Order: sequence, then C-alpha cells, then structure tokens
Amino acid sequence: MKAPTLIRGFVTVGGWTLLSRVFGFVRDIAIAAALGAGPVAEAFLVAFSLPNMFRRFFAEGAFNMAFVPLFSKKLEADADEAEIFAQDAFAGMAFLLTLFSVVGILLMPLLVIAMASGFLEDERFPLAVAYGRIAFPYILFISLAALLSGVLNAAGRFLAAAAAPALLNMIFLAALAIGWALFGDRVGEAPVERFGLALAWAVPVGGVAQLALVWIAARRAGFRLALRRPRLTPDLRRLFRIAVPAALAGGVVQVNLLVGRQVASFFDGAVAWLNYADRLYQLPLGTVGIAIGIVLLPDLSRRLAAGDEAGGQDAFSRAVELSLALTLPAAVALVAIPLPLISVLFERGAFDAQDSAATATALAIYGLGLPAFVLQKALQPLYYARENTRTPFNYALVAMAVNAAVAVGLAPVIGFSAAAWATTLAAWAMVALLWRGARGMGAAAELDSRARRRLPRMFAAALGMGALLYGLALLLAQPLGTPVWRYVALAGLVAAGMAAYFALGHLFGGFRLSEFRRNFRRAR
Repeated sequence: MKAPTLIRGFVTVGGWTLLSRVFGFVRDIAIAAALGAGPVAEAFLVAFSLPNMFRRFFAEGAFNMAFVPLFSKKLEADADEAEIFAQDAFAGMAFLLTLFSVVGILLMPLLVIAMASGFLEDERFPLAVAYGRIAFPYILFISLAALLSGVLNAAGRFLAAAAAPALLNMIFLAALAIGWALFGDRVGEAPVERFGLALAWAVPVGGVAQLALVWIAARRAGFRLALRRPRLTPDLRRLFRIAVPAALAGGVVQVNLLVGRQVASFFDGAVAWLNYADRLYQLPLGTVGIAIGIVLLPDLSRRLAAGDEAGGQDAFSRAVELSLALTLPAAVALVAIPLPLISVLFERGAFDAQDSAATATALAIYGLGLPAFVLQKALQPLYYARENTRTPFNYALVAMAVNAAVAVGLAPVIGFSAAAWATTLAAWAMVALLWRGARGMGAAAELDSRARRRLPRMFAAALGMGALLYGLALLLAQPLGTPVWRYVALAGLVAAGMAAYFALGHLFGGFRLSEFRRNFRRAR
C-alpha cells in the first residue's frame, strides 16, 4: 500500500467514522434533551456500555489485532487458504459468543454491580438490569461484524466496514424519533422510562444491521463466510496463542473504564456527564485515531512480511504526522473552550447549566489526553504487525495501575473528575511505554526527519489557535448564551479556529496546505 493508497484508506475510514460519530453525537444530544443526566439516562448508558466493553475485549482487543496480520499474510500468499482461515475464525467466534451472550443475560445483575455498584441502592439498578438484558446480545452481532470488517480491511476494501457503525446511530435516532412522537410531551414523567426501553431494543437491532451490511460486502468481495460447526485447526490455535495476550490487554483497557464508571456511579449524574464528554472527544478520536489504526495495521503487516523497512518507516511516519496534524487542534480546542461547546450543543430540555459545567470539566480533561489516545492507535500496529501482543499487554498493566491509583486516590479529593484524569494520565503512560518499547524494532518503528521537524511546529500552531479561541470565547460570551445566536457564535468560533490553525501551521512549516489538497484529491 503506497502512501496515496494509505491516505485513500484513511480518508474512507475517517470520513465514514466521522459521519457515524456525528450521528452518534446527534443521538446523544437527543438523549440528553429527553433524559438529561437522570436515573434512566445513567441506567441505559451503563447497560449499553456492557456489550460495548466486551466487544472491545473480544473483537477489537483480541481477534482483530491478532487476526488481521495473520489473515493479511495468508491473503498475500493464497486467497483460498485465507478464506478458509477466516471461515474457521468466524464459526469459532459465533459459537463462543453465543454461549457468552446467554451467560451474560443470566448474570446481568452481577454485571451491573461490577460496572456500577453505586446503583445498587436506588432505582437505577433494576432499570440497568432490564435494559442490559435486552442490549447484551449486541456483543454477538458486532463481534462477528468486526471480524468481517477485518477481512474487508485486509483486502483493502474499507467502505462497508467504515460505514457500518453509522447504521447503529441511525437506528438509535429512529427509536428516539418514534419515542418523541408517542410520548415526547410527557418527558420527565414515568413514560420517560420508555425512552430507555426503546433505546435498549435499538442496540441489538443495530447490531444485526451492521452484521448484515459487512456480510453482504464480504460476499461481494469473494469471501463467503457462513455459520457452521466450529473446528480447532492449527491456524486457529496459533490465532488463539496470539490473541490471548491481546485479549488480556483489551481487558486491561476495559478495567480502566470499569474503574472510572465505578467511581462515577457514586456521584449523581457523573456517569452521564462523563459519557457526554466522551462522545464529544470521540469525534476527532474516531475520525483520526481509529482510522489510522485500521488502515496502518494491514499495511505494516504486508510491508514487514516483504522486508520493506523503508516503506514501513514512511507509512508509520506519515500516519503519525497526519493523525497529529488533525488531532492537536481538536485537543487544544477541547481544553480552550469546553463550556461553550457543551452548553451550546447539549444544554436544552432536561440538561441544565449545572450539567453543562460538570460535563465541560470532564471534556477539558479528556482533551489533554486526546493526542495520547490517537498516538496509541499509531504505535500499537508496530507490535501487532510483528505478531507481538504480549508486550502491549504488559504495558497495559502498568497503565491500569496508573488509572486505578488516580481514579480511586483522587475521587475523595476532586470528585467525579478523578475518573477523567485517570483515563488521560493512563493514556499518556501507555504512549510513553509503547514508544520506548519500539526503539529496538528498526527503521520501520522510527519517525523520519520530516516528521520530527514538523511535529513541534504543528504543536505551536495549535497553541496559537487555542489562544485565539479563548479570547474570542470571552468576547462572544453574550451571544453564546443567547438561545438563537449561540449556534451562530459557536460556528464562528469553530471557523475562526480552523482558519487560524491552518494558516499558522502553513506559516510555521508544520505542513503545507497544498499537501492536504493533493492527498485528498488522490483519496477520492
């Protein structure tokens, strides 16, 4: 995969991921307006987080990071052998996750306690259990969809896999629209629980839709995967040996999230505040970081298999350079103007000024960690492409210790924001370890001279933009607080920030605007 092809894949994945995150963001605005940060909102968010947590553990953390490099190498050598390998993995995952889904539904009260024990003594607990039992089968559908997406990505077909997540958010929005039509005028009364019920049913329906889309795309690409009796082949044994450390590493990341939710569950409204802040910073993270990771892993796997160290270095350097060029301004903006962003986008209906202030605090803290989250997505493929999943697991254990110490230790002092600080500091600890561990991997794991020269200049441009945004937000304080004009004022802030960043970045030599235009033309 040459650089233009790498960028084409990034634009495809990033563009569709951005669309999905925008739909998800609109979905969360609607949830915030309908439910605010109340018990129904918190119960649904915990219920939805359970299958998502295990999805990242099984599909993204384990199978995808272990499966994609093995499948890519097989596809390079023999397409028929690669298809057989994918079929065996598909059947094995379907069997194991069907059993796991049944067990999860039966043990849902224990899972809710493990996720948010602060719910135990109030109305949030039975609601979370009921919603969780409806939503939990999503893990089966989305994990199979993730495996099929890995097949498509390894084959250089990014469109369907990138578009699939948007389906879930469209179905969420449809469920909310139906809810508003039926009982929207009674929000705040008992019928508000029906919004949670509608959203819970939207989760497995969305999973089925995502699975159907990528399954059809895989068939059209020539990969005919279907359910059949699983068998433990030598290739699957090798896959499991590689996947177990990746699964454990993914489990460590989920433990970090679990610790954060446990801390938040003891502060009324905090689960919702952290979730809404998370959704906003997920916009740049999903668009840039996840797209880079998805495209870079199969590319590096093929280059290393071919012994192309120079090509590997170019791919890694351009991935880091491009991801930080787009992430640094977003991170600085989240730190500079968190309250205007949250108040304009979320503050309506049941979501009040107190909710805005608390959510903005979490958003600014997450913004400080955003570059770390993106860098992890660029650094981890250096290990996974070499079938090394054990080292990232060891590093993740250290990050888990940092997360737990900060979240639990600071919660009595600074409250719910300790959970956000724990996530951010653990992310930077993980980046430091991954970068240090990559030193002995050769040229393919090193930034080239162009990237080393440009990165500090991008950072300077982002800081200049942040200072401008902060000043403009103070000047526009009155229109930002006006019901009609606040949208215009926020749009003006965003436009001014973008113009300032790209102008300063070009002036400082962090990037050339002509390169963006040329690369995105190639990507079309």
